[in-house]
Amino acid sequence: MNMADKPGLFSDLHPLFNPRTIALVGASSRSDSVGGRTLENLLEVSHLKGPLYLINPTKSEIRGLPCYASVRDLPEAPDVAVITVPARSVIEALQECADKGAKFAIVLTSGFGETGEAGKQVEAQMRYIALRSGMRIYGPNCPGLNNINAKIGMSFSPAFRLDLTSGPIGLATQGGGLGRTVMQSMERGIGVAAWASSGNQADLEVSDFIHYMADAPDVKVIITVIEGFKSGEKFVAAVQHAASKGKPVVALKVGKSEYGIRAAQSHTASITGSAQINSVVLKQLGVIEVDDMDELVDTAWLLARQLPTGKEKLVIYGPSGGAVTLAADKVGSAGLKLSEFEPRTTERLKSLLPDYAAIGNPVDVGTEIFTNSRLVDDTLEAIVEDPDVGLVLYTFPLDYGKVMRDNAESAVRVQASTEVPILPVWMSDRLGDGYQALVKAGFVPARSLNNAVKAIGHWIEWGRWIKQRDTGFVPQPVGEPRTGAATPTRTLTETEGKQLLSEAGLSFMERAVAANADEAVRLADAMGYPVVAKIVSPQIAHKSEVGGVAVGLANAEAVRSACEGILTSVKEKAPHASIDGLLIERMAGAGGMEVFVGVQHDEVFGPIMSFGLGGIYVEVFKDISRRMLPLTPSTCEAMVREVQCFPLLDGARGKPKCDLKALQELLLKVSEFVIANPQVREIDLNPVWVGAQGQGAIPLDAVVIIEQ
Repeated sequence: MNMADKPGLFSDLHPLFNPRTIALVGASSRSDSVGGRTLENLLEVSHLKGPLYLINPTKSEIRGLPCYASVRDLPEAPDVAVITVPARSVIEALQECADKGAKFAIVLTSGFGETGEAGKQVEAQMRYIALRSGMRIYGPNCPGLNNINAKIGMSFSPAFRLDLTSGPIGLATQGGGLGRTVMQSMERGIGVAAWASSGNQADLEVSDFIHYMADAPDVKVIITVIEGFKSGEKFVAAVQHAASKGKPVVALKVGKSEYGIRAAQSHTASITGSAQINSVVLKQLGVIEVDDMDELVDTAWLLARQLPTGKEKLVIYGPSGGAVTLAADKVGSAGLKLSEFEPRTTERLKSLLPDYAAIGNPVDVGTEIFTNSRLVDDTLEAIVEDPDVGLVLYTFPLDYGKVMRDNAESAVRVQASTEVPILPVWMSDRLGDGYQALVKAGFVPARSLNNAVKAIGHWIEWGRWIKQRDTGFVPQPVGEPRTGAATPTRTLTETEGKQLLSEAGLSFMERAVAANADEAVRLADAMGYPVVAKIVSPQIAHKSEVGGVAVGLANAEAVRSACEGILTSVKEKAPHASIDGLLIERMAGAGGMEVFVGVQHDEVFGPIMSFGLGGIYVEVFKDISRRMLPLTPSTCEAMVREVQCFPLLDGARGKPKCDLKALQELLLKVSEFVIANPQVREIDLNPVWVGAQGQGAIPLDAVVIIEQ
């Protein structure tokens, strides 16, 4: 079952985004107040479908509308109650709305969880009201909700009346400021269907709005700006639901650095999480993660214009040799592919362009644009009709007044007759008539080659992902992140950890525990040489740091000497550690590769597996792939092939190929073990020896940490 279909996980938000009746609690005649500005947006700008009820116990009417003393006095339960009263009165107002049977309440008021513990306790009261009554609460500390396509603004922002360009972008954010930044990209031509900004997320959260937008017929692409995750389970379910509907989600996650994390927590009181883990989860779920606002807008709008197949090649086009060459450098550095024209296209371009023009790819039309008004139309038409062309990157390096306006209008005309996106890059700081013509036509010109190429890369990659996505991946429920004291844990000894993993089907070298050096020799003689000797102690996880490991022991004398040395070193370097014995284990065969397999438990998204080059190199090179659990067979294969060291496993320079099948089976078994044993908080298998094909994949060391 898709997590988005889990009963009770999401509510129907249609009445919130498209309310018939609205109650404004705290309506005011003062235009400089929150209640007054919200009233102006509702009365003067919005297209309301039904009655607007005003709640103000001190007024009989405002702007010709009657005022009610309480929501309880209304003739009907409103679909949405917009709360603008001071923080001290919010709980009472919410209770009245719930008692009346309101479906939703939007709390615009600030002064709650973002201020400290006392405010968080008030938000807990809000959640209790929502849980008990069934009324969903949006906010607090939020700028409200804007349904641009329906022209409904339940917001106090004076910018609502200015930001009304409708379109296919669904916008779900936590913070209001960055959400408004996206909205004001309307100046470049984007259109927004609706914007929901969740604020402190006392009840409804960003994930609820993503899920709604995945179903909304007027939304093609979803933008989200996230400061922290309240429920990893709901976020995963929401973006998986969007993927199932074929809708891309483009995300900007703020709060990655130590400084950013502190700022995000003080702003929204959210769990920001590890930047690496967040990025792993977003990538695995097909969410396009970007690094800045302009990249966010450029990527989302390209996706809104045309969904990709994942196989697109592109043409670089423009009137400047230097500009198209610079663009080619950017495209090549990004690993994107240029189209190869079929002979018919080349002949058409030859017939249209002078001898000095570049008719390969990039296409430099040169100064002919000054004298031939049809040149751009004719050459672009030839290019977009070529079957190998998936996108045209059109460089506008400078503003030449009417010439560039004519060129822009040519691009608009050609775009109207083709599904191949023409992506303009306006490189000049002079925004002339040509730029405005592109904006008016909804092209949303990129302002730099860097951003344009990044957007194209994201666009193509999403096309690949949606076709190859692992529909069998169903993450485990995690619930809300824990708060308060950390759960006590215990690190198992290597012997205990290996025994537990053996029962889960993992293979290990033959091993046994000796009480002393004499017994160690007898065990080694029985299993055969060479062997490894290791200290067994519940207090010592990293044995080599205290001299607790000896490898390559080839005979009885070496075993005895090593065991005595280990005991002496451990007593000296870890005098308080209790010693349970000495682990004697057969050594792995010669050759093979050492890799690392680890699992850590993330409080937001649950268990995350890491894989990479093993031994000391995992920390040196940091060549690691990661995935949320549980894994599927296809995910295991992808993890192994994703790391840069994969050629070493695949038989680089004539070396034998490693046992990739056994390695992938090991990853799958570890995943199944962790899912079946939720008390496991961390696993560290390093190194894992991977032999040649048919020789298996065997962990040589194992650290397992469990909840007590």
